[in-house]
Amino acid sequence: MNSPYHRYIKPQPQTRREFLWRSGGGLGGIALASLLGNNANAADSAAPGSTQILHFPPKAKRVVQLFMAGAASHVDMWDHKPELLKRNGQKWDPGESVELFQSGVGATFASPWKFQPYGQSGKMLSEIVAPLGSVVDEMAFVHNLVGKSGVHSQATLLQTTGFVTPGFPGMGAWVSYGLGSLNDNLPTFVVLPDLRGYPSNGQKNWDSAFLPGQHQGTIVRVNAENPIEDLFPAKADFITPAGETAGLDLLSKLNRSHAVDRADDSRLEARIRSYELAAKMQLAAPEALDISKEPASVLAMYGIDQTTKQWPKEINVPEETDAFGRKCLAARRLLERGVRFVQIWSGNDNGFPRRNWDSHEDIARDHAPLSLGMAKGTAALIEDLKQRGLLEDTIILWTTEFGRMPCAQGGMGRDHNPFVFTNWLCGGGVKGGVSHGPSDEWGYKPADRENATAVYDIHATILRLLGIEHTKLTFRHNGIDRRLTDVHGHVIDALIA
Repeated sequence: MNSPYHRYIKPQPQTRREFLWRSGGGLGGIALASLLGNNANAADSAAPGSTQILHFPPKAKRVVQLFMAGAASHVDMWDHKPELLKRNGQKWDPGESVELFQSGVGATFASPWKFQPYGQSGKMLSEIVAPLGSVVDEMAFVHNLVGKSGVHSQATLLQTTGFVTPGFPGMGAWVSYGLGSLNDNLPTFVVLPDLRGYPSNGQKNWDSAFLPGQHQGTIVRVNAENPIEDLFPAKADFITPAGETAGLDLLSKLNRSHAVDRADDSRLEARIRSYELAAKMQLAAPEALDISKEPASVLAMYGIDQTTKQWPKEINVPEETDAFGRKCLAARRLLERGVRFVQIWSGNDNGFPRRNWDSHEDIARDHAPLSLGMAKGTAALIEDLKQRGLLEDTIILWTTEFGRMPCAQGGMGRDHNPFVFTNWLCGGGVKGGVSHGPSDEWGYKPADRENATAVYDIHATILRLLGIEHTKLTFRHNGIDRRLTDVHGHVIDALIA
């Protein structure tokens, strides 16, 4: 409360629209309240932190989505394929026509890393994800996930929004719209991008699209000197707390006067809400992102290095561990302060040398640092949430846009494989220690091609764990009742504890 830029916003006369917001959580909250309240089968239990009536008793109230941009290789991490080792270097022939993204069909390519069993479940994990062995019994793997495109931009949108074309809300925006906020001074949906840049599609992955604008993801760069752009005024002698407050008071009056005649335009409401939230964030966000008071043991658990000031030019394990660990620790601090959905990205859009998971040239060079860094931070996040009692109502989802091929590309790399890849979930009502839906002997396509898993099923399952029936969380747009799962989706009951 001692910040010189903490502003007191003078009470203003309320319009009908403002009254509805403050009484019912805004237009999105009113829409969902009506939607869910009209369901005769809705459960009597309320969503955690909200007053809305949900369809099911919720097992979770928060979500962390870990996204490996560029396409992580399932057959090198957690989809163990002895057949690749047995036939390594031999002609790869799955007995059908093979569609590749960049090159011709190479030889069978065994993983460069050894696998071994972990946990009571005996789950086979590669040595580049070995840090997750300590928590593998909390995790539920889906090995028969299929995509719709081998193009990064389309495949990434499918995983984040449920559609291969832009213009649709991200999953975090849908969760924000459906459940509202758990706090008063931080965003509901926070995005932690890779320090090197955005993934394919950039902000389209976490945009609110046609949902009210306040549900879009707020970008926080935890590794940057200025984590949240424009949160504080520029450093200049002519900007004073009193002058800034007076200017914002005037801007608030003008905005509200403008809004009276434009009650159906949600963009202005979202802008006003964002300004009001920004004022509150000036106090809350710096404290939430400040890891200086965390014990040394916690920093070590996440693999955070407080001493190295300059990293090598080549991709390396300590740097990737530090970068991803910082985001995971920031996520834990945000979750315990009431942020409902945190999206953590590893890898940026195409570039060279590789700083993403798109390992066309050399899978060993790229995947080892990225994977070990991810595994260290993720294992720490799971353990940390568990010991704080937060894992039981927090879902963690690990995904990527597609997998990689069982054959070699150029001898040492792997091409795109949208035909089968892996997701895993843990926490928040997820049944740990299970593997659902195997891939075939190669890791090329689902073993049971008639019963593959789609991203819609993952999204439907997460909404179910949050207490929402996925077919009933809709928003009318251009004459269509749009939803996260489009016209698809089945809850994966085998993953629910």
